[in-house]
Amino acid sequence: MRNAFVVVHRWAGLFTAVFLFIAGLTGAVISWDHELDEWLNPHLFDARITDPEAKPLPALELAEKLEAADPKAKVTYFTLATEPGHTAEFSVEPRLDPATGQLHALDYNQVFLEPSTGEIVGKRFWGQISLDSENLLPFLYKLHYSMHIPDFNNIDRWGVWFMGIVGIVWLFDCFVGFYLTLPRASRRNVSVAGAAVSDATLDDLEAGPRRRSWWDRWKPAWQIKLNASAYRINFDVHRAFGLWLWLMLFIVAFTSVSMNLGNEVVRPILRSISSLTPDAFDDRTPAPLNAPITPKVSYAAAIDLARAEALKRNWTEPAGGAFYGAQHGLYAILFFAPGEEHGNGGMQKMLFVDGNDGAIVGGRIPWEGTAADIFMQMQFPLHSGRIAGLPGRVVLSIMGIVVAILSATGVVIWFKKRAARTTAKRRAAIST
Repeated sequence: MRNAFVVVHRWAGLFTAVFLFIAGLTGAVISWDHELDEWLNPHLFDARITDPEAKPLPALELAEKLEAADPKAKVTYFTLATEPGHTAEFSVEPRLDPATGQLHALDYNQVFLEPSTGEIVGKRFWGQISLDSENLLPFLYKLHYSMHIPDFNNIDRWGVWFMGIVGIVWLFDCFVGFYLTLPRASRRNVSVAGAAVSDATLDDLEAGPRRRSWWDRWKPAWQIKLNASAYRINFDVHRAFGLWLWLMLFIVAFTSVSMNLGNEVVRPILRSISSLTPDAFDDRTPAPLNAPITPKVSYAAAIDLARAEALKRNWTEPAGGAFYGAQHGLYAILFFAPGEEHGNGGMQKMLFVDGNDGAIVGGRIPWEGTAADIFMQMQFPLHSGRIAGLPGRVVLSIMGIVVAILSATGVVIWFKKRAARTTAKRRAAIST
């Protein structure tokens, strides 16, 4: 059985190694994506007019100016209040060209406006494959969860699905790797004269006539012998890091599956064992990319409807952001104070408004709902570390580096053992 698990661990590790190495390093960086992006690109994020008397225009007015400037673009997300000293950020996507039945060609999907005038100060295509300063952080972010696998057949989730599969293999391999660190069953067959020794573990031989306890035989797996050979240190690092941080590795692996394959795998499983509240965005079948749903309800109307509903529910948070999902025909109105868009790790109240008739069709309320609801809410905050604030983000950055180290050391172990097996085969062939 152990030998079978060794083979499983070997091939699971080789399949995931490159992808987890990349995901680990990019994850360590994107824990600080907003801060680094603003530091690298002050020309996009810093307002140019610093006059305190210059009041920002209403966000809806800015959105109208943006769409008027380019009729091929449709605003998909914006915040309703601009942070002092910052530009106003808008996400956009191409409209459908009625002449061709295809989406317009649009070379940007994010726009930065001077909040007091509506002047466009910068554009970029978020997620573009580029290493220049404007695109570096978005490039790394998308690389982290999709490896930039391109859209195909009007579906933009191939990369997301692929990395979800990588996460499943990784999750299973967490248990296999843990099992392989456990000490083998101690079996000895030593002759009276001590001349014949068979089926005895190295630990037994080192222990001499006294049988070592189970913990004594497992303890070396937790240790790194710094005075050993380079290969032994590499092996010890791979094994010990995997043990010390096993729980954190499991959490990161599981949450990666939950976020990439939530609707396809995790939610169906939860429904079979628990009660999961219906969710309009997750439960509606999305339209193809080239068939976006045009809303009959405006942003202004959707925001007003959501504010009225929030008032009925005695919510105290202001409406902070508005999103329209053209593949679902739904608005999501988010409630948070200015400046809290990223700080709470996505744990924000939101209401869903049907773009066709303005009906309130549910929403998400942090830490409320069934156990399964709360479980799903926690996946991104856990994966990003934001559930524990600044310390959590630091820990997740370190974990990203650890994942990369485990991937690299695992490949080194494979190369070393492969070389040893090849040498043994050659010697056997020569001897025969």
